[in-house]
Amino acid sequence: MKFTKTFDKALWVFHLNSGSCNGCDIEIVAAITPRYDVERFGIKLVGSPRHADVLLFTGPVTRKMKSRVLRVYHQTPDPKVVMVIGNCGSTTGVFYDSYAIEGPIDTLLPKDAHIIYVNGCPVRPENIINGVKEAWLHLEKLRGDNR
Repeated sequence: MKFTKTFDKALWVFHLNSGSCNGCDIEIVAAITPRYDVERFGIKLVGSPRHADVLLFTGPVTRKMKSRVLRVYHQTPDPKVVMVIGNCGSTTGVFYDSYAIEGPIDTLLPKDAHIIYVNGCPVRPENIINGVKEAWLHLEKLRGDNR
């Protein structure tokens, strides 16, 4: 899968669980196993948001994770795309009435944040891969004017 000259190298993704039940996290791990093997497309998980092009968030934002979510967002260099994986990250899902939930991720990020939603409970690996492809295309549009 080769899009344009913008990404001659790998697309780096940083994953952060902001309070999920781990169902979507397991599906993300499934996407990097040999059955789906997203690395063949040049998609790699990285250990630091400072190296990432895409932020992958799972779950609603809990009170303890709010500051971490914002710190990770601001540590990631621009242009960046945020992927919200699962229903809980976009609507708080089954955790909607919890005292410990700050809200869905889009209520905490700046209004101009580029967010892609991948819905499901849990999300299938195929949908995650498709969401990363959409993020990749979105990043190419953002970087197209800079190169």
